[in-house]
Amino acid sequence: MSAAPPKPRSAFMDYLTTTDHKKIGVMYLYFSFFAFLVGGALALLVRAQLTDPDGAVFTDPDTYNQLFTMHATSMLFFFIIPIWAGFGNYIVPLQIGALDMAFPRINALSFWLLPAAFITVFSGYLTGGGPAEAGWTEYPTITTGHYDGANGHGTDLWLVGILLVGISSTLGAINFLVTVFKMRAPGMTMFRMPLFTWNVVVTSMLTMLALPVLTAVLIMLFIDRNYGGSFFDPALGGNPVLYQNLFWFYSHPAVYIMILPAFGLVSEVIPVFSRKPLFGYKAFVLATVAIGALGFSVWAHHMFTTGAVLLPFFMFMTALIGVPTGVKIFNWTATMFGGKLTFETPMLWCLGFLSMFLIGGINGMFAAQVPIDYHIHDSYWIVAHIHYVLFGGSVFGVYAAFYFWFPKITGRFLNEKIGKVHFWLTLVGFNLAFFPMHILGLAGMPRRIASYAADPQWASLNQASTVGAFLIGISTLPFIYNVAVSLRSGQRAGADPWKANSLEWATSSPPPVHNFDSLPPIRSERPVFDARLEREGRARLAAGTDTPGATR
Repeated sequence: MSAAPPKPRSAFMDYLTTTDHKKIGVMYLYFSFFAFLVGGALALLVRAQLTDPDGAVFTDPDTYNQLFTMHATSMLFFFIIPIWAGFGNYIVPLQIGALDMAFPRINALSFWLLPAAFITVFSGYLTGGGPAEAGWTEYPTITTGHYDGANGHGTDLWLVGILLVGISSTLGAINFLVTVFKMRAPGMTMFRMPLFTWNVVVTSMLTMLALPVLTAVLIMLFIDRNYGGSFFDPALGGNPVLYQNLFWFYSHPAVYIMILPAFGLVSEVIPVFSRKPLFGYKAFVLATVAIGALGFSVWAHHMFTTGAVLLPFFMFMTALIGVPTGVKIFNWTATMFGGKLTFETPMLWCLGFLSMFLIGGINGMFAAQVPIDYHIHDSYWIVAHIHYVLFGGSVFGVYAAFYFWFPKITGRFLNEKIGKVHFWLTLVGFNLAFFPMHILGLAGMPRRIASYAADPQWASLNQASTVGAFLIGISTLPFIYNVAVSLRSGQRAGADPWKANSLEWATSSPPPVHNFDSLPPIRSERPVFDARLEREGRARLAAGTDTPGATR
């Protein structure tokens, strides 16, 4: 008598116990987008508070401080960084022709540390004192004095939660590096890798080199707060500026950790919808490596007003890092020039990315000039800059990735009309929300305040910014609707619906468990394009409409 076949596991248990890089990537995407919604809701509360000069929504400034702290924490540590890990988990093994990540179980651990970290950070609300009232930078002596944590352990839980995020990111970075260096398909040399994979490699290197410093400084702060340490307390011989040096030694390279994957994504999308190869592939790779290297030489431009750093050096290095970024923008523009452009939704998001990130880069160059920085430091100009870089850059890139790879991940297209509504609402809302902050900064409005002077100009600009923020919130609804409907009844997509270039489009949509039934020959950085061109040439020869060599 034969044994009964094993009962199949539920989809819930399958995802709960999976080590498949594709399913882990999908879980990253769901979790990080949930964090995006949480952070966005907190942002709307912040903007509601600032609509009126008196800030009547929250009468307690500490409550407001907790809101903007947790908004930044959710967006930076639980959305932008993990969502690129999600796309990287799903796409990078496909792009290099691998069957999975190098360490599948560690890959699963990297993900499951994130929900634990999220719960830990937000559990500060349950301890009698809100989490991290000092802002996401957690500067001493605010965090080591009586200003913060007097009524609970919110900041301590914040520190532990961010340490868990750091462990997750470090394990993920190791996994990406080993996967790319050891598991590439035959013929996939380093200078044939897709540029998204190249940018993930440089991002992982930045993570490996910078995160230990953040880990150390968070542990030092935890010791100061709980065990009588004196690293940063000047009353005990400590130095609070040391904290700033260590914190920004990670946190400025972290800007590139958040933006480099978006650079790679844009470098995949623009050639596809321009029907041209990327202009200057090797120059683009070298520019990416240069950004990674130079990223460690600019951290102290956050500290110009402390008087404790060498101003000319860091001003020069900050200007220098704009050069490889300019090379990338030139390459993207040259790729589109003379191309057969089409404006599907992924391309629209990439064009929005180019224009918004360019504004963020230019206003960052203003802030990097020491005399100007003295005027705009800790003003709303800085808020405008970081949002043009990390929302206009990273978030626009994330949406481009969703629309571009959704057919590969699900086998269905997102609706184009709804996608375009989503794009235009976001673009208008984003500029309405954040462009007035440039003017507010120049007019002297400081950031991180719950109320402000009853200046008519400040009030009207803040009201416009609040309207823009709520428009961004509204723009998210068409995207959520689009995803929900398209998952069930969206137009089906074939293996290569965009006529793309890189190897993930050589398998079915969605891919099988083993990723590939067969791989095309890899002779260039565009193996799928090469295989498609070869098939079309053979078809023309078979039909008698072409002669050998005519398609070359």
